[in-house]
Amino acid sequence: MKNYIIDFDSTFIKVESLDELLEVSEPENEDKIDEVKKITNEGMEGKISFSESLSKRINLLEATKNHINRTVQKLKEKISDSFVKNIDFIKKNKDNIYIVSSGFHEIIDPIVIDCGILKKNIYANSFIFDKSERIIGYDKINPLSTSKGKVKILKKLGLKGSSHVIGDGFTDYEIKKEGYADYFYLFTENIKRKSLIKNADFLLKSFDEFIDIVK
Repeated sequence: MKNYIIDFDSTFIKVESLDELLEVSEPENEDKIDEVKKITNEGMEGKISFSESLSKRINLLEATKNHINRTVQKLKEKISDSFVKNIDFIKKNKDNIYIVSSGFHEIIDPIVIDCGILKKNIYANSFIFDKSERIIGYDKINPLSTSKGKVKILKKLGLKGSSHVIGDGFTDYEIKKEGYADYFYLFTENIKRKSLIKNADFLLKSFDEFIDIVK
């Protein structure tokens, strides 16, 4: 059996969802948008811990459920081209495809479920809202809100067979590094993080290349 563990931000979609949410909620605040993007990249390249990256970004965020809904509609148009092209592969292998992301269910679920991903196979963080539907934090009990969160999820899943991790960031590589995946595929269709090339078993310019390898 082959298990496919797929990242969401900059992999399943072309962009980073929190960056997009900020651009929807505060489109004129260019300084804050640049700061959040900088923090995102530092976390993805392993320059700062993921928990630090997430905490800093959420503290800068001023958004509501309405902003989230608008972001979801925007992101449905930004699914990576090669994933759109291979929806049939996703639907055919849905039982063995897992979305494991440090992003948020509220954004991820409505996008990937439409593409055939099973809800029970989606692992992500969750926002906390106040009575006015404003984001005031996130569920810190969720393993994915902590450093090596993806590793903790894969350990808990205890998948049988070979596991193939596709992603663009250091947190995806950690799954292989800690022994919970057989292969790490650095996904470069949207962004190429040069610092991770040495850690990759394969470089993927597209999801098509992955399908050709695992056939």
